Amino acid sequence: MKKTFYIFQNGELRRKDNSLYLETEGQKKHLPVENTNDLYIFGEVDVTKKFLEFAAQKEIIIHYFNHYGYYVGSFYPREHLNAGHVILKQAEHYLDAHKRLDLARRFIEGSIQQMSRVLKYYRGRLEEKEIFNDVLDSLDREMMSLSEAQSVEQLMASEGHMREKYYSTFDTIIRHPDFVFEKRTKRPPHNRLNALISFGNTIVYTMCLSEIYKTYLDPRIGFLHSTNFRRFSLNLDVAEIFKPIIVDRLIFSLINKKMLAKKHFEKLTDGILLSEEGRKLFISELEKKMQTTVQHRHLGKSVSYRRLIRLELYKIQKHLLGEKQYEPYAAKW
Repeated sequence: MKKTFYIFQNGELRRKDNSLYLETEGQKKHLPVENTNDLYIFGEVDVTKKFLEFAAQKEIIIHYFNHYGYYVGSFYPREHLNAGHVILKQAEHYLDAHKRLDLARRFIEGSIQQMSRVLKYYRGRLEEKEIFNDVLDSLDREMMSLSEAQSVEQLMASEGHMREKYYSTFDTIIRHPDFVFEKRTKRPPHNRLNALISFGNTIVYTMCLSEIYKTYLDPRIGFLHSTNFRRFSLNLDVAEIFKPIIVDRLIFSLINKKMLAKKHFEKLTDGILLSEEGRKLFISELEKKMQTTVQHRHLGKSVSYRRLIRLELYKIQKHLLGEKQYEPYAAKW
């Protein structure tokens, strides 16, 4: 499987013959181009047109982040997998209100399944069973009511309400005075826990974008998240399913194992963000998790979390083509 490389140093990315290298203060670090899936650039890195042409030729996506770890944008090479029929079907499902609502509902159902899965995991390990039972009951009720939604906006409102219930259990799971949830805040996050959630979610959004590039799907046409003037939206849809088991579980693990501490954050004028050291630590552990394999019930074999994202996209593609109805339920993994 091709690898993801994260670059935190400042320097220059260059092409030499049929290889890529990062030059920093007179030192050169070669990147195995044939084994590179995507690059995440957090440092101040210069690139040349020659480098970008070669990256596009090798189908390498480059994600850029600013000094504070905020996502800036992606160098998304010209699609190497083109299928006009798939894009037409994707647009058709978006423009058809019934079909779009159906797909949007399925993404939220998948998200609820994953949130429930996380809560059941910790309910089995902590004493406060009632707290988890109450939230799980609420999620079940909300799940049953999704079929009554008449618009995507109503679905989004229900999803927001359910996620608020889900977040209410975080302090019980973590129980650490330096990582209190309080409430969900973004752009910028107002506390350390929210900083972790925002950073982790952003990385998963870009992972989903990279995986979409390996399919015939168009990342600009989403269903739960409106296709408007934002750059991409399908990756946001798919990420809803994976954020609980990838990001949230990793956050709980890093804090409960005391791998992350106050020293890994920095205070800004209007918020709190992960420091560079904190981002490096988070990324390192996230990559380990993405390479971890889980048993896939339908395939009868173990697959990595990264591969699960690709398989989810293949299911969406089959749904759009009318080959098989999309069922994003975590319980089937």
